[in-house]
Amino acid sequence: MARTRGYKRVENNMVRAVGRFFKKIFSAIAGFFKGIVEGARHKVTIMLVPHSQKKVINFQASVFSLVLFVVVLLGVFSAFFLYSRRIIISETTLADLEREITETRASLDRLKDETGSLLNAARNFQASFSDTLSLVGINTASDESLSRAGDLSSLFNVRETEQGVIPEVSDLKQISDFLDNSVQSVEEIGKLLNSRDALFSDIPSLWPIQGGIGHISQMFGQNKHAFSKRWYIHKGIDLSTYRSGDPVLATADGQVVMVDYDPGFGNYIIIKHKHGFYTRYAHLLSHKVKRGEHVEQGQVIGYIGNTGVSTGPHLHYEIHLGSEVVDPIKYLNIKVTNKK
Repeated sequence: MARTRGYKRVENNMVRAVGRFFKKIFSAIAGFFKGIVEGARHKVTIMLVPHSQKKVINFQASVFSLVLFVVVLLGVFSAFFLYSRRIIISETTLADLEREITETRASLDRLKDETGSLLNAARNFQASFSDTLSLVGINTASDESLSRAGDLSSLFNVRETEQGVIPEVSDLKQISDFLDNSVQSVEEIGKLLNSRDALFSDIPSLWPIQGGIGHISQMFGQNKHAFSKRWYIHKGIDLSTYRSGDPVLATADGQVVMVDYDPGFGNYIIIKHKHGFYTRYAHLLSHKVKRGEHVEQGQVIGYIGNTGVSTGPHLHYEIHLGSEVVDPIKYLNIKVTNKK
């Protein structure tokens, strides 16, 4: 029991000590705020003494009023400073926007000028394109894609645009549609040119001496024989460069069907081509191909010589179409450029 009473006394003493401690703290805080309030209630006298002999002006105010006045004054100055700063920032932003608007207007003017130039170029292109299609046999009037895209001359007269879209944008879209719809016609032209180029490669239309050199020393048809002096039908043309060794070319794609020697033709080559054509190259010095070999137009097959019945170095060149012999000049006029 005695020990229990001792614990209770210690506990009560600790509680009273803690209570006295917090009481002192609260009293100090209350005294601090009380001192502030009492100090704020104190009055001060402010005197304004002019340099002249006029009456001195004085007035009394509490410390609280002076502090409140200073706070309000600082707030007013702070608000004025922030407002002025916002005005300066707004003016700078406005100047930047005006400058961007000016630059945008200048860009739009340049865009309009370029669009006008593009429209003129497109009109010229449309006219030339239509003429080209007519030349290669493509009927633009029956081409639904072109008719849907419209003749540019009529497209450019249409000024109706969607709401909010400037006319230049509509013009550019119309040009884009026209070009898209012209792709098919351009592809047809490419296919036609490729087919024509292939046709020229199959027809003996190339000059048979490399570099396009040489001249015709004897024409096709009725001529006097160089040795017998009698009239006869010359079944080809003779091409001379006044020397031996100049390269002889295949005048069209084909297959070599004969590489031989004849007392009259000397060394000769016969090539079979498509569409029933055959070509003969005679009086050769030597040859570079063999029987059964496929050759391409412009390929060197031999060299000009003076073999067989010949009065000098030259190439005897024949074209056969089926069972008939034809004048090579008619086909050499089709294409006289060489393959490199």
